[in-house]
Amino acid sequence: MILSELPELALKKGADRRLHHGHLWVFSNEVDTAATPLTGFQPGDLARLLDYRRQPLGTAYVNPASLISARVLTRDNHTAIDHAFLARRIKAAWQLRQRCYPAPYYRLVYGDSDGLPGLVVDRYGDVLAVQSSTAGMDRLLDKIVAVLEELLQPRAVVLKNTSGLRRLEGLTEETRIVSGTLQEPVEIQENGARFQVDLVGGQKTGWFYDHRDNRRDLAALCQGKRVLDLFSYSGAWGVTAAVHGAKEVVCVDSSASALALVESNAALNGMADTVSTIACDVFDFLKQARETKDRFDVVVLDPPALIKRKKDLKTGSEAYYRLNQAAMQILNYDGILASASCSHHLARDTLQEILRAGARHVDRHLLILKTGGHAADHPIHPAIPETEYLKAFLCHVTASL
Repeated sequence: MILSELPELALKKGADRRLHHGHLWVFSNEVDTAATPLTGFQPGDLARLLDYRRQPLGTAYVNPASLISARVLTRDNHTAIDHAFLARRIKAAWQLRQRCYPAPYYRLVYGDSDGLPGLVVDRYGDVLAVQSSTAGMDRLLDKIVAVLEELLQPRAVVLKNTSGLRRLEGLTEETRIVSGTLQEPVEIQENGARFQVDLVGGQKTGWFYDHRDNRRDLAALCQGKRVLDLFSYSGAWGVTAAVHGAKEVVCVDSSASALALVESNAALNGMADTVSTIACDVFDFLKQARETKDRFDVVVLDPPALIKRKKDLKTGSEAYYRLNQAAMQILNYDGILASASCSHHLARDTLQEILRAGARHVDRHLLILKTGGHAADHPIHPAIPETEYLKAFLCHVTASL
């Protein structure tokens, strides 16, 4: 479509302030619906975005059914959203990752930060996992896959449209192989360990690259220690700790399929005798370990997002508090606690306060050795706070002074 022929989407007075600061989102209550009704758009339609003076702000895609009614793709009013545009954006993201990582295992595209809101691409060597969370990106998926094939010649491309964000856009979830063939788990290398990743049946896009640096930092403290990996999923923390010299690693998760991955990953690294698994609810396990006085030198607490919406902040914060307090109670004195949260709505300061209060309540002396966040393949956009969600604290826990 010729750019001048795109329908217009006008904003109310003052609604462009966030966009001028660098953000890419437009909320439905910021649209001048009297002048440009959202009902005139279909989910995923492109539009020329205008401020209240009718000055151009760029090109965005629109979803009238979503609270975030538009997301800016480019501020250049002369740029078409076509194959060449997507190739430039994806190639720039790829070149940045190549500068950061010598091996082809990383998040290749991280949505808003890479100028492609609603799109995630993870690279597993010669296999790619693609996830779209918006109607606008769904419209562009064929072109995106074509660009990825042209740029990287992957053996397979897996579409992992399983994000809960899709429901907010009125979209269905699906997983399918859109290019090439894939009949077995893929293998990656991270922090000196090898892992098999189930792209088709696994969670989200298969692997959580975001914690790569935090797992490395913890592993350096696990030599000769007894390690507990809670919410272990496929054993990214626990198996890495074993490879780096942990004496014993216990992985706890409620998912039997996840623990099967832990066991295969432990065997893949020659650590089958070091790593064991327990299928159990983590809260129940912590209660039982406290009652039986089972103790560990290192505890990893990396739960799934316990606060998915702002209204869940109170109950989610209480859950983080109970988990961290219980984890400290089964730590040996002179122990290490790795505590993390991937809940965007839980502020870093709040998690730090949860750690402080939990330590005081169980009469422990807690010191923060290091704070962590995303790895470099999840770059944070300074104008888009939503691109920063991961918090990690590496703590030393001893008897009260």
